[in-house]
Amino acid sequence: MRNLAQLLKGNTDILILSLLSIEPMYGYQMIKELDRRSEGLLKLGEGTLYPALHRLEGAGKIKSRWRKTPGGQERRYYSITQSGERQLHEQSSAWERFSSAVNLIVRPT
Repeated sequence: MRNLAQLLKGNTDILILSLLSIEPMYGYQMIKELDRRSEGLLKLGEGTLYPALHRLEGAGKIKSRWRKTPGGQERRYYSITQSGERQLHEQSSAWERFSSAVNLIVRPT
């Protein structure tokens, strides 16, 4: 599992941008959605998520705004920007090439 944690660290941005390309989300929602979609294999902690969100927002890849929930609580929702969409496309293409190359070595035909 430690190997998965190292891989997660190097791919946090693409995971966050991918989730936000579906719909705006708040932090805890992203943590739960990543866990659900990865069938429990990828665990993203708050100590990793929130610094990444602040970094991506500072770089103009995502933006945030506060929204009130039906219960009156305020949550900060994040959404992807056009610049973030471009980065996601570039990183997704690079990921596809990289994983294909690794598979050629790990699973030769």
